[in-house]
Amino acid sequence: MTAPTDALAAAVDAEDAAIFTYGVSTAYVSTARRSMVAEYVAAHRVRRNELVTALTAAGATAPQAAAGYTLPVDVDDSVTAVQALLAAEVDCTVAYRALIEQSEDATARRMGLDGLTESSVRAANWRVALRESPVTVPFPGRAG
Repeated sequence: MTAPTDALAAAVDAEDAAIFTYGVSTAYVSTARRSMVAEYVAAHRVRRNELVTALTAAGATAPQAAAGYTLPVDVDDSVTAVQALLAAEVDCTVAYRALIEQSEDATARRMGLDGLTESSVRAANWRVALRESPVTVPFPGRAG
């Protein structure tokens, strides 16, 4: 693989982990947030499928989703569920920022920018739910 296809594969992995996290968290989020969770997980599936298509078109094999992922917190109530969802979105921003930085192809960079933007907005919404401040962060996807 090359750096651009590695970045695409990492974004696929981040999306698969986010989809898993949303699946686990669905059982714990409040009823009021279930439609938001359903909307967000559907967006992650669409984005993951686009990445797989791009990776395949580049001649690389898309990584398979793992049977399970380690969550950053033990999800056992609505607060920890939202904390896990926020972490999944932040992980996606890191993967998409890397995709932007490592891609030479304008289409892949656009996918990275769109993914970074969408994950950043979702992360901000989860920060609102957690009553965290600030709600947004400068330079989303930057490690550290």
